Amino acid sequence: MAYLTELTKRLLAGLSAMDPSRRQRHAAFLVGLQNADGGFSGRQGPSNPYYTSFALRALALAGSLTDTVAHRAARYLRQQIGRPLALVDLVSVVFAVGLLEAMTGAHVLGTAADIRRWLWESLEALRRPDGGYAKTADSSTSSTYGTFLAVVSLELLEMPIAAPQQVAGLIRSRQRPDGGFVELDAMRHGGTNPTAAAVAVLRVLDACDTACAQSAARFLLTMQNAEGGFRAHARIPLADLLSTFTALAALGDLGVLAQIDAQAARRFIAQCEDPQGGFGGGWGDAVPDAEYTFYGLGGESLLSAAAH
Repeated sequence: MAYLTELTKRLLAGLSAMDPSRRQRHAAFLVGLQNADGGFSGRQGPSNPYYTSFALRALALAGSLTDTVAHRAARYLRQQIGRPLALVDLVSVVFAVGLLEAMTGAHVLGTAADIRRWLWESLEALRRPDGGYAKTADSSTSSTYGTFLAVVSLELLEMPIAAPQQVAGLIRSRQRPDGGFVELDAMRHGGTNPTAAAVAVLRVLDACDTACAQSAARFLLTMQNAEGGFRAHARIPLADLLSTFTALAALGDLGVLAQIDAQAARRFIAQCEDPQGGFGGGWGDAVPDAEYTFYGLGGESLLSAAAH
């Protein structure tokens, strides 16, 4: 089963115990973000593939990805296919299309070959000699996160991953003595989000040995702070919801999620929740958006699943 498909199933199962009225508040917030063109925006500006993908994934978790929302979103996504997009937007379209077709049957593409050809050609332009993928065509350096996006999207569409052993070697080379992984080769200290991305890539490629996994797990466990959430980096004092979600997902992949302070993590996620619906990013961020709402619902789900 593809990594993203398996993660989505884990999240859907874990959130089934959430109070229905609470889920409805978040669903209403998300539906209110959909624009006339069918897409979703961030905190400002027009519709964006990135936020559209997060909104649809969050609505799926809330049990409110209705046919009406899906068909409007499909119209927007159809307009993005074939366009030159940044890697994160390209993969957001792939994720969103897969979600809509799997969960609602919304017809987005004329033929599945269209998106496969578009994805392959776009990713080939971003593949670098070390086997990884850059975030943008202007960058000569492969990115751990960009490589994660490329690998999981290719796997989702059942397309071949070019030179998988080389990709695995690149990712393994980015693990540092602290146990964490870095986004770029020049970095010396691991970060939560590149570590979660690296763990996912190595899992897809079946290339995460015991020593690698144990070191990554120890690193991630040290990132939980007194707030209960997880920090993006050892030198950043405050937790954030993005890092909390990615750490929880990776620790679940590594089989050590039970070792965190789950009650404290729940308190942190609750602090990010807007009583009217939606989630913000952490302390001092009172404006909810679609991305953080996905992380909030997803984090709740991972903690619930781990408790059973």
